[in-house]
Parts: sequence; structure tokens; C-alpha cells
Amino acid sequence: MSSGDTRPTEPLPEWAVPAERTASRRRRVWPWLVGLGVFVLLAVVAAVVGEWVARETVTRTVRAQVADALELPEDQTVEVAVAGLVLPQLIAGTLDELTVSGDDLPLGPLTGDVVVVAEGVPVRGDAPARRIGADLTLEADQVAQLLTGLDGFPDAEVTLDEPDVRFDTSFEVFGLEIPVGVSLTPTAAEGAIALSPAGIEVAGARLTADQVRDQFGLIASVVLQDWTICVAEYLPAGVTLDEIAVVGDRIVVDAAVDGAITVDEQLQEPGTCD
Repeated sequence: MSSGDTRPTEPLPEWAVPAERTASRRRRVWPWLVGLGVFVLLAVVAAVVGEWVARETVTRTVRAQVADALELPEDQTVEVAVAGLVLPQLIAGTLDELTVSGDDLPLGPLTGDVVVVAEGVPVRGDAPARRIGADLTLEADQVAQLLTGLDGFPDAEVTLDEPDVRFDTSFEVFGLEIPVGVSLTPTAAEGAIALSPAGIEVAGARLTADQVRDQFGLIASVVLQDWTICVAEYLPAGVTLDEIAVVGDRIVVDAAVDGAITVDEQLQEPGTCD
């Protein structure tokens, strides 16, 4: 064969390779694949375990702090939820979203259902949270307790009649007992629930404010009065009431919370309605 007939060397076809060489190559490859699979499995298990430990640590710590701050009994349930994967957030130093909720939590002389949602919460507690919102829900009997404790409020039955708070009472006029029902519209005002007359019924007849003044001057001062319930004194100073609404048989208070409440002790103290 001359130099001009030289051709590049080609690998032997698979049928020409001895069987023992092919089997040996497979034996060398498979241990690597198995080892890689085991490594991936261990990494997944470690990540899952690490995430579980991180989530449990955060929820347990937050729950303990809430229970301590509110002096809750041991059997009081407080739910804590962290959105997303916790471990990366702890590494980054900030929790994206943290939700704390509980039913029948003590608020001074009251009890209510509370939901707090905080965003951008520094895990070291050395900086303000980016945003905090809160919802407070009070039952009808709690609202009645607050109203009947006000100076000058008549002896009345207080109910929630969406969208208003209603009280029913009676007044003696010229020796006659006159039943009176008043619907009050709730609004937020300087840390308080302000209640303003929205509808008046006297002996079953719906009257305007002017008609009440003209026909029942003796009761007008009570029936047409605005009432103010201070709620701020039962809440931290860093909480601002935004909206108040009667929903079904409950009154729901939406509040904004100063993000600095996580680091400012003054904002953690009880507020006032002054």
C-alpha cells in the first residue's frame, strides 16, 4: 500500500469489540452514576431537613415571644406562618412575609381575634420591618361591653346590624314608655371607634334628627349623640386604626402598624386616644 492510499484510523464497530472489554467499561461507568445519584439524594434530604429545622425554629421563637408579650396561658393557640422557603430568607437576613394569628387573644379587658401580617422582617431584630398590617375582630358582646361602659350611655341592648351598630332602649315621655332604636355608623378616629347616628326609630316609626328634636326634645341629647370608644389604650402605640366595619355579627378593625415597632420600645407601649 502506497502513502497515497493512507486512510484515517477508524474505531472498530461494536460487534468487533470483545465482550469482556464492553462489560468492563459499563462496570466503570455505573459506580459513578450510582455515586452521583446518592449524592443528589443526600443533598435533597439535607435541604429538606434544614428547611424543616429553620421553619420550626422561627415559628417556635415567634410564638414564644407573642405568648410572653401578651402573657398568654399555655393552652392558648397562636398560629405562625412564614411564606416561602425559610432557610434562604434566614441566610439573607430578612423574612419576606410573616403571619401571626390567634383567636380570643386578650386585649386589656377585651378578647378578640387578631391577624398580623408583617413584610420584610429583619431576623436579627435590629431594623424596622418594611410593612406591618393587622386585623382585629370583636364579637358583638365585646362591643356592647365597651359601649355600656361609656359615661351617659343608656341602659340598652346593643347588637350588630351590618353595616351599623344598633342599640335599643326606651325613654319615659309624659308617663309613657317610648321604645327607641338607634343605628350607629362606626368609623376610625384618632385611635378610637367613633359611632355616629345613622338611623332613628321611635315607637317603630323612622324619624329624622330634626323630627326627634322637635317631638322628643328630652331624649334628643342621648339619641343624637356621637359616641367614642377608645381602642388605642388596649393596643401598642405603634398601631393606627385605618378602617372599621360591621361584618355580619362582628366588628372588624383594619390597622396599620409602624414597622419600627420591632425596635422601638416606645411604640410597643399602650397607646392613648388623646
